[in-house]
Amino acid sequence: MNVLIVEDEYLSAERLRKMIEDIDASIHVLAVIPSVFDTIAYLQNKSNTSPDLIFLDIHLEDDNGFRIVESLNLTIPVIFTTAFDEYALKAFKTNSIDYLLKPISPLELQASLIKFKRLNATPPPVSAANTADAPVPEKYKDRFLCTAGSRIFTFTSPEIAYFVIEEKATFLRLFDGRHFAVEYSLDKLSQLMDPVRFFRINRSLMVSINAIRNIHTISAGKLKIDLDPALAQEAYVSPDRVSAFKNWLGK
Repeated sequence: MNVLIVEDEYLSAERLRKMIEDIDASIHVLAVIPSVFDTIAYLQNKSNTSPDLIFLDIHLEDDNGFRIVESLNLTIPVIFTTAFDEYALKAFKTNSIDYLLKPISPLELQASLIKFKRLNATPPPVSAANTADAPVPEKYKDRFLCTAGSRIFTFTSPEIAYFVIEEKATFLRLFDGRHFAVEYSLDKLSQLMDPVRFFRINRSLMVSINAIRNIHTISAGKLKIDLDPALAQEAYVSPDRVSAFKNWLGK
């Protein structure tokens, strides 16, 4: 897999390169380019290897990174990397995979790469003979209906940071900090939610990969997780789930 880094800050570019290589050594960084002009020239040069994915900063030394997308009518998938959040809506109207705010955490980057690989995976060929017997792809729950007083709200799974049991009831907490009761048990949610995005770390908590900020090794076979938004109590991975949790992070 070949990627291109478009970034005008040397230290940020090198940090991103190292994180990419640490996450997946098979990923090859073709080049680090600091400007809109040079990036357009690189992509227009047919002798250059075309990247499978571009990490694109928005504020570059000579122009706005969106100029690259617009000038070339770019179809190569893009992960935007920026210190500013005001471009998120515009970014998601392009061919973007994700929008990462600096400083980028390794877990956020890993989640974005997982998302890219999932979206670009080539399904195995299915012969006409066994098409009728082919299993129907699993459909995971993506929308929740919640109430607060007389008001009704709907939320999608990317908005959810984690599900937690509190006082024998199950609540979802959004990334914006709000929380709502849901009618499902964690056992049921373990079946309903996309296992690429959510993992049940213990009997009372299921977390989104995007809610994990730091992981601490407390002792052999025991992990503590920092979540955002923060949880009232400390979040630990059950010892019997540590191995599966590490495998989940590395998928």
